[in-house]
Amino acid sequence: MTSKNTQSFLQFHNTQKTYDQKTLVVKDFNLSVEKGEFVTLLGPSGSGKSTVLMMIAGFESVTSGDILLDGVSIAGTAPYKRNIGMVFQNYALFPHMTIAENLAYPLKVRKLPGIEIKQKVAEYLDLVELGDFGDRAPGQLSGGQKQRVALARALIFNPSLVLMDEPLGALDKKLREQMQLEITRLHKSLGFTVIYVTHDQTEALTMSDRIAVFNEGIVQQCARPAELYEKPANAFVADFIGENNFIKGTVSSVENDRVRVKISSGEAIMARRADASNSGDACLVSVRPEKLFILPSDHAYDNTLSATFTTRLYVGDFIRYFFDMPDGTEISVKVLNDLAAPDFKEGDTAQLVCLASDCSAFAAI
Repeated sequence: MTSKNTQSFLQFHNTQKTYDQKTLVVKDFNLSVEKGEFVTLLGPSGSGKSTVLMMIAGFESVTSGDILLDGVSIAGTAPYKRNIGMVFQNYALFPHMTIAENLAYPLKVRKLPGIEIKQKVAEYLDLVELGDFGDRAPGQLSGGQKQRVALARALIFNPSLVLMDEPLGALDKKLREQMQLEITRLHKSLGFTVIYVTHDQTEALTMSDRIAVFNEGIVQQCARPAELYEKPANAFVADFIGENNFIKGTVSSVENDRVRVKISSGEAIMARRADASNSGDACLVSVRPEKLFILPSDHAYDNTLSATFTTRLYVGDFIRYFFDMPDGTEISVKVLNDLAAPDFKEGDTAQLVCLASDCSAFAAI
C-alpha cells in the first residue's frame, strides 16, 4: 500500500459488481497497485477474480464504486480508449493473418507510420524469441509459441497496463512452467504493470509480487507470496494456498501473538494467533506437511503430537507419510527421500514435532 501523499497507478475504491441487483459477484473491492507491479488475483472458479479483470478492461460495467488508472476514473471509459493490453487463454490470434500481421494490427489501429510498425514487429518477434516466425500462420505454431505471440501483441503498443486472464491454462505442465519464466523475464526487463488472473496457486506463488486471494467476491488476504504461505490470514487462505493439516481444538490461553490450543488427545499446541481470538473458542490449528517432523530429531521443537502410522506414498523426491490422530483426524508429513526417511509398519506409534511459528490457529469454520 502507498502513503496518503502518493497516488497508486491502479486503484479500486469500494468496487462492486452485481448482475441481478441482489447477488454481489464482487463485494467492496479495494486495492492499490503500483506502477510496474505484478499482482495476481487468485481464487476458485466463480470467486469474482475474472469479473474484476473484465471491469478493468471495460468489458463489464462497474455497479458501484470506482476504478482509477493513473489518477483518472475509467469506469465510464470505452474499452478501446483505455490503452490496456490483454492476453487470453485461447490466444485470440487472427487466423487469417500471419504472425507479423497479428503483431502489426494494434499498431495500424493506432495509425503508426509503416516503417515504425515494421521495426516494432521485428523487435517484439525477437523479444519473444520468434524472430524467424513472422511469415507463418497461427495454425503452424505450437501452443507455447502462440501464447508468446499473444503476449508480444499485448505489449507491442506500450500499454499502460497488461491484463492476463488464465493465459497458461491451455498449456501442458512443462510448457506452462516455461511460459511462467518467459512472462517473468519480460516483466522484469520491460517493467510493465500486470494484473494476472489464475486459479493455479503454484503459478501465482512463482510469478507475483503480490497475490489477492478471492472467495465469494471478497478478498480474503492480499500479500506477498511468502507471507500468504507462511502467515495465512484465515482458514480459507491456508487451505487454498498449498497443502495443510488441520487439527481441531479449543483455545486455552492467549499470549500476545500466540495461542495455546488444547486438542482432543489432551495435548497442547502452541501456534501463531491468526483469527482465533479468545480463550474457550473452538479453533483449527494448521501446520503444513513439510513443517512436521518425525522424532528422533536433532532440534528442539515447541509441539509434540502422538499419532499412529497408516500408510506412505512414494512420490520420488519425497515420501508422504500418513498418520491418524487419537480422534481419527488424518495428517500427513512430507519427508525428503534420503537415508533418514523412517520405515514404519501400519499401527506403529510415532511422535510428530513442529515449531509454534509454523502453526496457525484459526477460528473454527
